[in-house]
Order: sequence, then structure tokens, then C-alpha cells
Amino acid sequence: MKICKFRTRCIALMAATALTVPVMLPAPAHAVIVYDPTNYAQNLLQATRALEQIRNQIQSLQNEAQSLLNEAANLKKLPKSVMADVDKSVQATQGLLKDAQRIAYDVQKVDEAFSKRYSQSSLTGSNAKLVELARERWSDSIGGFQDALRVQAGIVQSIDLTRAKTNDLITSSQGSAGALQAAQAGNQLQALQLKQLTDLTALLAANGRAQILDAAAKASAKAQAREQFKRFLGSENSYQNSTVRLFRK
Repeated sequence: MKICKFRTRCIALMAATALTVPVMLPAPAHAVIVYDPTNYAQNLLQATRALEQIRNQIQSLQNEAQSLLNEAANLKKLPKSVMADVDKSVQATQGLLKDAQRIAYDVQKVDEAFSKRYSQSSLTGSNAKLVELARERWSDSIGGFQDALRVQAGIVQSIDLTRAKTNDLITSSQGSAGALQAAQAGNQLQALQLKQLTDLTALLAANGRAQILDAAAKASAKAQAREQFKRFLGSENSYQNSTVRLFRK
């Protein structure tokens, strides 16, 4: 009887203990957090490399964009051009040369004029014809000098325009945005220099024409004077030597 009571008490005590002690159950697998330093380092290194690649790509895009901007600047044209003014000035000088009086700048017309008024054959006409030809040669000389003065005046008037355009081009060249603008400024400066050479050529031609016409007129005048003097001596009314008495005895 005592043994049964003891067992009954032991069983009751074990049941009470089981109720008061918490049961330790294993945690679910998904709730376990495991930290792996090696894996973390590898992930961090990969992220760093990816970020560096992105930075390199961004820098490459920026370089390409800057290159495109530079190309656009190199292809940018000058906002203004002096070629129209240069062409207009050259045409004005050409117009003055084309308006030459009497003997134009033409080989055929020069030959015709000299054959008619300056050659030896022009001394075969009558005295009235000789006087007429002398007057025409004088008109040639006066016209040549006037034409030279007109060309000089036109060139002098264009000096201010040339100076202003040259200053504008130099300023544009120094502040050019790219290679094309610098090249265009340089080309237009060369055009201005060619205009100046054209003006100088026209001036030399006009001055030379005037001087040659004047020299030809003087040479023809001397030849005409000799011819007229020869005619005078050979004419019936030519001067005859005679004795002249100044005082009577």
C-alpha cells in the first residue's frame, strides 16, 4: 500500500513539474539569421566595382558630349562676312578703270588710237589736221590724268572701310569659337589683302597710263613741230633773208 502511494505522489510531482517548466521548441529555419563575413566582403567588392563602372560610363558620356560640343564649335560659322563689301569695292575700282576716257584699257583700241594720233602717218595731213590731232592728243593726256585722279580718290575713300573690316576680322579671329571661324576670319583677311593689291594694281595702271599718254603727246608734239617747221621753210611764203637797216644815215 505504501509503495503504491509513493508512486502516485511521484507521478503527480512529475506532472506538476512538466506544467511549470517551459518547453524548448526548435525555431523555424527561415527565422535564423546567419552572418557570413566572406560573403559580405565579396558582395561589397562587387558593388564597388559596379559603381566604378557606372562612374566610368558617366565620364565617357561626358567626354563624348564635350567632344560633340567642340565639334559643333569648330563647325560654327562667323556671324558676319566682309566678302560682299570687298566684292563691291573691287567692282567700284573696276568700274573706274572701265570708264577710262578717250583711250580705254583695251589693246585693240590702244593700237587704233596710237596709229591715228601718235604715229608718223599722223603727220601727213594738212596743217589744220595737224592742229586737230595735237588737240586730241592733249585731250588724251588730260583725260588720262583725270582718270588717274578718280582711281586714286576711289581707293582713298575705301581705306576707312578696309581698316574697319580688318579690325573686325582680327577681333573675330582672336575670339573665334572654333577652327572654322578662325579659318574663315583668316580667309577674309586674305581677301582684304587681295583687294588692297587690286587697288594698288589699278592705281599703278592709271598713273602709268596718264604718264605714258603725256609722254607720247610730248613726243608727238616735237615731231609735229619739226614737220610744221619743215613745211614752213619749204613753202612759198617762207621766211627770206634780207638786210635790215635800223638807222638811216
